[in-house]
Amino acid sequence: MRLNQLTPTTMLLATTHRIVSSSAFRATGSTHARRAAFLPSPPANRAAATRTSTRLLETAASTPAASTDAPAATGTGYPFSQIEPKWQSYWKKHHTFKTPDRRSATPDGQIVKSPRKKKYILDMFPYPSGAGLHVGHPEGYTASDVMARYYRMTAHDVLHPIGWDSFGLPAEQFAINTGTHPEITTAANIANFKRQLQMLGFSYDWDKEVATTDVGYVKWTQWIFLQLYKKGLAKQSEVSVNWCPALGTVLANEEVINGLSERGDHPVVRLPLRQWVLKITEYADRLEKGLQGLDWPAGTMVAQEQWIGKSEGTEIVFAVDGRDDQNVTVFTTRADTLFGVTYLTLAPEHPLVPLITTPSQKDDVDAYVTTTSSRSDLDRTSNKDKTGVFTGGYAIHPLTNEKIPIWIGDYVLGSYGTGAVMAVPAHDERDFEFAKKFGLDVKWVVESKEEGHELSKEEAFTQYGVNVNSGEFNGLTTEEAKKAITAKLSEISAGGSKITYKLRDWVFSRQRYWGEPIPIYFPVDFPNDVDPTTVDPKMDGCEHTIRYDKPIPVDEADLPLKLPEMDDFSPGDDPAGCLARAKEWRYFQKDGKWYARETNTMPQWAGSCWYYFRFLDPKNDDAAFSPELDEDWMPVDLYVGGAEHAVLHLLYARFWHQVLYDLGYTKHPEPFQKLVHQGMILGSDGEKMSKSRGNVVNPDDVVDAHGADALRLYEMFMGPLEAVKPWQTSQVAGVVRFQNKLYNVVQSAVQNESDVAMDEETTKILHKTMKKVTEDIESMSFNTAISAMMVLTNHLTTLKDKVPWEAAEKLTLMVSPFAPHLGEECWNLLGHDKSLAYHPWVEYDEALCVDNTVTIGVQVNGKKRGEIEISVDADQEVAVEQAMKVQTILNQVDGKEVKKVIFVPGRILNIIVK
Repeated sequence: MRLNQLTPTTMLLATTHRIVSSSAFRATGSTHARRAAFLPSPPANRAAATRTSTRLLETAASTPAASTDAPAATGTGYPFSQIEPKWQSYWKKHHTFKTPDRRSATPDGQIVKSPRKKKYILDMFPYPSGAGLHVGHPEGYTASDVMARYYRMTAHDVLHPIGWDSFGLPAEQFAINTGTHPEITTAANIANFKRQLQMLGFSYDWDKEVATTDVGYVKWTQWIFLQLYKKGLAKQSEVSVNWCPALGTVLANEEVINGLSERGDHPVVRLPLRQWVLKITEYADRLEKGLQGLDWPAGTMVAQEQWIGKSEGTEIVFAVDGRDDQNVTVFTTRADTLFGVTYLTLAPEHPLVPLITTPSQKDDVDAYVTTTSSRSDLDRTSNKDKTGVFTGGYAIHPLTNEKIPIWIGDYVLGSYGTGAVMAVPAHDERDFEFAKKFGLDVKWVVESKEEGHELSKEEAFTQYGVNVNSGEFNGLTTEEAKKAITAKLSEISAGGSKITYKLRDWVFSRQRYWGEPIPIYFPVDFPNDVDPTTVDPKMDGCEHTIRYDKPIPVDEADLPLKLPEMDDFSPGDDPAGCLARAKEWRYFQKDGKWYARETNTMPQWAGSCWYYFRFLDPKNDDAAFSPELDEDWMPVDLYVGGAEHAVLHLLYARFWHQVLYDLGYTKHPEPFQKLVHQGMILGSDGEKMSKSRGNVVNPDDVVDAHGADALRLYEMFMGPLEAVKPWQTSQVAGVVRFQNKLYNVVQSAVQNESDVAMDEETTKILHKTMKKVTEDIESMSFNTAISAMMVLTNHLTTLKDKVPWEAAEKLTLMVSPFAPHLGEECWNLLGHDKSLAYHPWVEYDEALCVDNTVTIGVQVNGKKRGEIEISVDADQEVAVEQAMKVQTILNQVDGKEVKKVIFVPGRILNIIVK
């Protein structure tokens, strides 16, 4: 029976069932040498393969039947709808990708560490949304899986886990709308995501699976918070937030547009709200310096540095006229322009505003403050139309003693820096626009170094230059003036050098239900004449005061602190959130005294700050993770995820990690050694995939039509991993043809009556392909690796029934990280009784990767007239001799005088004739 006559059923019966290998392989050098004694040698001929396959037929027949609902692959051969579920079931049953122990005990009780190198391959924590995966999501997961499978085959111990960042607002919002508990919704979403990931054949160790909503996980997230609290890095603070009464929630800056909520256009007000804040600013310098030595994309490094925003400059103190007890402090990187200050601008929420505002200006100032209070920080800073109001108050210039008017302006934020700026209109574009609008003075104190250059009075001069109109500092260059003026301020106790950071402390509270409860409680006080044992603060009308100024950490032995059961998850009209209504949970007695639990919950960032640690030791009830496993596996060797997480997630995770490092819980100062961002896959219309645009492609549909391997191959073949690229379903057919051709090539090798020796051309193509694929995987250039395998497959196809067994085996091994089901099936067909998951990677001979001959173009008078094939070390005489044998070239030179010959070895021959 010919291969193209096989039905899916007969093909399935012809396959063999693999047995997982638990063999270990030694570390290898640059040529990827492997010890092969652990695996059987390839069968010597087709008869041997047939005998091996026959022995395994009963095992194949006992494989659980696969669903036949999905259509078979187009073209000839590969019945993905049966083969892929078969291998997925086998991997699951036999725990094929179980993480190896890197320590073992000898008979005499000695602990021996694994001599193999380790690779911790990690995907960014997925949030299990109700919509499930779309085809853009598996791109990063496929890339990391290719690397995990490759590293297993190159003698590494591999940890490749997966889990769920399962707290979050969407599940809570769904609960509010439908009454379904978010725990139920989250569990259903996780089940769907897990089904889809397993459908795609990812080699995760599912024994390591965690979810941030698991009680055992929450316990250790709360434990880490307590370590932060004990170290003085968690504090309470009144923070201005965007409160939307209609929605009953605090909104992020990005969710407020022109004072209205993005969702529903409801009014938003700025309110001071008690919040827990993590003092990440204390680690600002460490977070910046820690980037050195990391293998991260340059853009991400820059984004991190800009968010941290280290600035070296000068702090300047301005006295307030008529108020000896008050000062205005500003920070500037241009102290050289101090003599050009013509006004100060305070944030409307600056505490000095009501103290310095004169009676004549009070109404204007109060109205402006009220208007500003409804706008988010983002809205204020992004608005190009600068607004402001004069307070009536004045500051005193520290060097000239001049009176300087104090204004308030919404472009200055109370939460950033000192909440005040010195305005130098002549040398700052924003200040110039503001001064021009409100008719304020402009003083020019820096001029160009260029001789004869005249300053324009129509725009600010922001370049470095030479100081003028600056008293004793005239004639100094900008850098000299910065240092001299800073030294002068320090001398008179009116300022000095200062390093500041753009980074703000991390507001850690959320007034929501679906998050980790913050493990803090507070004493409850009652009026002096009330016996605490006779009252109950849970009862309406019971007068009491919660002492937020006396926080008490929950005892670690009492963790986890669980969420209460509730039916109504809506925040309501109380900014404290819905947990404030869970009075039976909130209030409790201890030693005859009443206490109240914290009703804020942690943000979604919390669980994703440390999940890479829990993956090391997910079933440990006594610690978040063991020091031995930290030593064995950390840091993460490859971290793959979208660039949209380039700032906050990475920053917050690094902050927590560095705290745990300082506390001695990890030996590694940074968590993620190498970071790779996959590019976004757009819809076929070139836009970001979204339900509203109707351009979402469900991977289930692609897998049903073409198989999981086809999806994996296509996503890796679309273009460079980091590039943004549009999805084109019609182009999936190309990789389908490739996998069918490859499957047929292997079938041809299996059906050979005897061994087929490789000819020189095939040998060279094979070794070049092995080199190319190996190097491309190492550099994560997956699209060109697949392209090289396509070229090899096309060549082997031309051999028809003379496909060498060795070539089929090597091709099978190379394709397996990309198309693991296809790889396993072909490996089985080739007579191997063990999985290729741990089989040594292919080896190539460098000498066979070098061509002995080269084809070069031949020009006559600069115009190409033909090509010649010559030895790579051929000289000019040989090249000309060969060229004269090509008729099209000979026709151009015959009967003419050769004036000159230009020969570039290995590249081109140009014959100049007349």
